[in-house]
Amino acid sequence: MEHKIISFGEVLLRLTPPGYLKLSQTNSFAATFGGSETNCAVSLAHFGLKSEFVTRFPKNDIADACLAELRSHGIETGNIVFGGERLGLYYYENPASQRISKVVYDRANSSFATLKPGMIDWEKILKTATWLHWSGIGPGLTQDIADATLEAIQIAKKLGLTVSCDLNYRKNLWQYGKSAQEVMRPMLDLTDVLFGTGSEYKVVYGVDPVPFKARSADEAIELDRYQRFFEETNAKAGGNKKLFLALRNTLDANHHIFTGLVYAGGKMIKARTHAIEHVVDCVGVGDAFAAGMIYGLIHYPGDDASALEFAVAAGTLKNTIYGDFNLVSAEEVVALMQSTGGESISR
Repeated sequence: MEHKIISFGEVLLRLTPPGYLKLSQTNSFAATFGGSETNCAVSLAHFGLKSEFVTRFPKNDIADACLAELRSHGIETGNIVFGGERLGLYYYENPASQRISKVVYDRANSSFATLKPGMIDWEKILKTATWLHWSGIGPGLTQDIADATLEAIQIAKKLGLTVSCDLNYRKNLWQYGKSAQEVMRPMLDLTDVLFGTGSEYKVVYGVDPVPFKARSADEAIELDRYQRFFEETNAKAGGNKKLFLALRNTLDANHHIFTGLVYAGGKMIKARTHAIEHVVDCVGVGDAFAAGMIYGLIHYPGDDASALEFAVAAGTLKNTIYGDFNLVSAEEVVALMQSTGGESISR
């Protein structure tokens, strides 16, 4: 059976000062497109899966440029709806040494932020798909988007699709009087596969995360504490989901330690830990992990360990790619999964 993944969310225009300039220093920006669910859709297309992105765009030249960009990556865009006034955007300040990155959103009243339930024909769209992917970003914008997301999930479950979620908690977005736990728990109850960081799981399930403080790739971590974390979270989540957890320790802007865990059916699995000593761009690493998770679960059915290794390797490689999108193939991810660290040139 050929799989088709529908990703639902907002595309944003990303404006980045050159080099390591702060926003207050620059008079020019590099313009690229991104956004969590978009990044996931792009990764899946580069992995060779049939990937469709569903959103709402304005009718203007910026949206046309974004459509062309999405199509250039092989993403299906035929069910994008149009309306509203503008594409959302965000400003991104690159990190440097001990200075962390900074994001400033300008997405209020965007075409996606003014989306309402009923604007998207989910029955038509989802009947040709096998998987629906959503994230916590959209429901954090407005109650209408939360309702539209729940509408999509309910129809997907009725049609027998697998549903996955990147928890993606952004505290600055939740401004309409509802908490993430209150809004997302009914959606998560219908979701089969979850991905997030420990702090994001805490927001929706209330379980304290385990700090990840590894300073090298070969440093042992306290697996028994993570086992307890998963057991508590799993009990609150309903006990029948696959739970993926990303672990990252940022030693400085250029040096990250990265790995992940998966828990399903009472069993926890840890992936290989990667030391990334020259981070090019860490935006979209979680989205690359989520896309790798989806690909891995499809490509390695019944083998959660391989699915996890693929997801972590995909996230690791995203650190080496500028921009939001993870422009690597499944073959490149598998090569990292199978590498011993000595390879330097692909010939």
